[in-house]
Order: sequence, then structure tokens, then C-alpha cells
Amino acid sequence: MNVADSQRVASALEHLGYQAVRRPEEADVIVLNTCVVRQSAEDKAYGRLHSLHPLKKQNPNLVINLMGCLVGVREPKALKERFPFVDVFSPPSDPRPLLAYLTQDESRLLEENATTARNLMLDEEIGDLLLPSEQRGRLVSGFIPVVYGCSHACTYCIIPYRRGVERSRPPEEILAEARALVDQGVKEITLLGQIVDRYGKDRPDYPNLAGLLIRLNQIDGLKRIRFLTSHPNWMTDELLDAVATLPKVMPHIEVPIQAGDDTVLANMRRGYTADQYRALVQRIRERIPGVSIATDIIVGFPGETEEQFMRTYELLAELKLDVAHLARYSPRPGTVSARRMPDDVSDEEKWRRFRMLEELQEGIAAEIHATYWGKTVPVLFEEKVKQRWKGRTPTNKLVFVECDEDLTGQELPVKITWTGPWSMLGQLTA
Repeated sequence: MNVADSQRVASALEHLGYQAVRRPEEADVIVLNTCVVRQSAEDKAYGRLHSLHPLKKQNPNLVINLMGCLVGVREPKALKERFPFVDVFSPPSDPRPLLAYLTQDESRLLEENATTARNLMLDEEIGDLLLPSEQRGRLVSGFIPVVYGCSHACTYCIIPYRRGVERSRPPEEILAEARALVDQGVKEITLLGQIVDRYGKDRPDYPNLAGLLIRLNQIDGLKRIRFLTSHPNWMTDELLDAVATLPKVMPHIEVPIQAGDDTVLANMRRGYTADQYRALVQRIRERIPGVSIATDIIVGFPGETEEQFMRTYELLAELKLDVAHLARYSPRPGTVSARRMPDDVSDEEKWRRFRMLEELQEGIAAEIHATYWGKTVPVLFEEKVKQRWKGRTPTNKLVFVECDEDLTGQELPVKITWTGPWSMLGQLTA
């Protein structure tokens, strides 16, 4: 979500006549886009913000814009008092405060640039305002937020407090944005939402996610479509059938479990049991042959005992999912768990549980990847990393290939010649 937001802000600034620079010391405008989903991310944001203060002292005309979840959707009075050198505070996914600040003195800008900014603030123009110039024609995979905010409110999650209630974007706007990205060279689009499966639930006049996928599948020039993140309670058979039947929708599902113990799940307010998640995984695999499944897991949630953690460990070992995104519980101020549940699992113990799952998942991933050895799979290439081209299979497996030609944006058959737990190597067959 933040990548998509940052790209849009950068493009909007270009339309005001600004150009990207490599060093903050050279900048006239600095945008710090922030995440606070974990304490480490929030600490990093504060540290980076403090590092910008000397630049403001050296250049009082420098415009500093703090954006994203650190600001949130409410008036950031405390932040304004703490960081008086910040000129503009922007909520998540909203470039309008910065654009309004920069265009308030229109004598500084060409009239056509000011008009462009006003249109962008009103969402009247999408066109080429989605990617900065350095990415047009080079960015292969793009992101489109389709649901802003969240209304589910898991007890540990800060997102509803910082990004607001769930809001689905108009389908026409999403389709226009997708076409614009394709026109700028993007081959793969990932639809984003805190609970992406709930797209349209707040708007009866909108299609559901399956209906939106059907429309996106018809866009010429678009090769692949993905979506994340799903929630077990909202993953319908209709959505799974759309993934199975639409040729451009990739067979990869991201559906977090967070914990494998029912008591911990209830304390998290997830709304399902471990057995219900097991049944969902079975249903996904039955309806989408060859699918890959990724999950999220939090270790060290308040009150989690060793026995409860081992249920998570055993569930992961049983289901053998392709990817497990692991996190140590981090209390976020204002959430239910931070207010009512003591953070009683030591950091040392959180790390031990984290590493146990990490080691387990490494073995599972290596086992799954080994089944690709010798097979030929289609790979969409994104960029060159050192001496190898990086791309992904339909199931989101990372593949590297050596080639002297420019493979950017090409989908080519690759024979897998080596597999490891995190990536694979291959050779072009055509």
C-alpha cells in the first residue's frame, strides 16, 4: 500500500515541475511515508524524521511532508507539537495536503501545473499520474489499492485506528487506473486491501472482488493479476472459482492464520478456529489445482503458552504452506491488546519461537521448491539483479536466470535447474 502511495505522490510532484534527486541534501521537497504496523517500523520512522531536522535548519525553504500511518486519519496534534519543523502532515493514501501546500502560492508554479494538481486532488485525472517517470516502461509489477482502511479490528492491529474504516474504491476508478498502469508498461497488477476479499461489501452497488477480477481480466496488455491480503472469513467459493478459471488471475493465495491455537485466535478476535482454517486450505487446494498459499503468523501474543505455540508449530508442519510471513508480537498503542493484555512473553522467548517456525518453514519451502526441479514454467521477468534476471512463476516463486538480453516485462518459459528454500535457478528454453 505504501509503495503505491509513494509512487502516486512522486508522479504528482513531477507534474508540478519537480524532479527526483538521489540525496536528501539536494531536495526541495522530502516526503517521508511511514508504517507503524510494528514498533520497529515506527521507531525507524521517528529516527529518519529526526535525521531530516538538520537539513531543515540548513535550508528553511525545504518542505518536509510526513505521510502515512504515523500521521493517521485524525488530526495529528501531538506530532505537530513534537515535530514543528514538519511543514505538511498527510494521512495514508492522501497526497492532497502536500499538493495543496505546494500550490497555495500559484506564482511559484506554472498555471497548467497548478491545474494538474487541483485535478489530481479531486481524483478527476488518473492518466499518467500513477508512476514517476523513472519507472514508466520499466516497472513490471504495479499495485492498486482497492479497499482503504479496515473495520474488522483484530485486537492487535493498529490499521483501523490509523487508516480509518473500510472504504471500497469505485470499480471504474480501479479499472481506469489499471489501464493507465498497463499503458505505462506494467504487466502485472496486485490488488491491495487490508481485507481485500471484502471489496464491495460496504457498497451494494459495487461488484464483489470476484466480479472486479472478471473485469480486470478483460484488459488488453495485462498479463497477470494478484490480490492480497485475504481473510479466512471472507474467502468465498465464488472468489476461488474466479482464481481457478480466469486466465490472468494467478494461482496464489495470501490468507493469514496468525496462530494455530483457538484460544489465542479468540483473544486476537480473528473470528475462526484452527480447524476452520484447515478446512479452508483444503478447499483452496481442491478448487485451484497447483495453487500456492502464503500465511502470516504472530508469535508471542499476550498469554500465549508454550503449548499454544506448539499448536501453531504443528499446524504449520501439517499444512505445509508455501510461505509463512513471521512476526513477533509488538503492542501498538491504542489497540485492544495493548490496553487490556499484558505483553507477558519475553523478547527472548519470542525470538526462540520465531526461529523455530523460521527453521520449520525453510524446510517446508525447500521441499515444495524441489518439486519444480526439471520442470518448465512460465516466468515474468521484473529486473536484473547483479548478473541474473529476476522473475516470478504464476505461483509467485522467485526464479533467477542468466541472460545478456533485456528480459524486462517478458513472460518466458524457464526450465528449473536448481532449487532452494527461498528461490530457484533456471534456463530459458526459448
